[in-house]
Amino acid sequence: MKLIILAAGYATRLYPLTLNQPKPLLAVAGKPMLEHVLDNLNPILAIDHIYIVTNARFAEPFQRWADDFRNRHVGPPITIVNDFSTDDSNKLGAIGDMNLVLNEAQIDDDIVVVAGDNLFSHSLEDFGEFCRTRNAPVLGVYDVGNLEEIKKYNAIEIDDAGRITFFEEKPAQPKSTLTGIALYFYPKWSLPLIRQYLAEGNHADQPGLLVQWFYPRTPFYVWRVPGIWYDVGSKETLEEANRIFAEPTLAS
Repeated sequence: MKLIILAAGYATRLYPLTLNQPKPLLAVAGKPMLEHVLDNLNPILAIDHIYIVTNARFAEPFQRWADDFRNRHVGPPITIVNDFSTDDSNKLGAIGDMNLVLNEAQIDDDIVVVAGDNLFSHSLEDFGEFCRTRNAPVLGVYDVGNLEEIKKYNAIEIDDAGRITFFEEKPAQPKSTLTGIALYFYPKWSLPLIRQYLAEGNHADQPGLLVQWFYPRTPFYVWRVPGIWYDVGSKETLEEANRIFAEPTLAS
């Protein structure tokens, strides 16, 4: 199983903090956001290689971080993949970046995909086990508990078996407070469908759009993220994340 971390965004809402520093390397509760993500994915022992896909501006900072991290931690090898974009006008988009890693690394294996700026308070070990037993695409979901809040994300409906029956990005009139987050599992057999999605000319950004395309074609399951999930998108949410994840009960 391979892990792909999406980290090619420019995080303009966090300027000037992210002018020369990628958002996933900003500190939260004393260490880079990315290390919180890896701490929670580390218990998935099937992961044997980590790919971090980024852009031309941030490839060097990520490589420096990876070299230092390897000196401090034992674990799967880490490869930094540069998509060579330079700003929002020529970026490949999250799905385009996924496909770039699949092609450059010639991946023919199950993949876990996660955004490098998503914070979790609990281990994702059970996510790995759930995905292994399903051998089908899986989306991490979180209940935001507020129909207004859900309008910023996506709305999902599921059946009794936990399969997606409805998915809509940024819904105007959501019926559920359950949202899909940037945590995905795609089994090896489904990778050609990712290539098909792009070959058909579909939007290469917003990985939720890939889920929206996928679920009518093949069963797509959900896994409920335990504890707290946090998406850092602004200076205010970064400050709040520092406060929340500094709590001793959430410390890794």
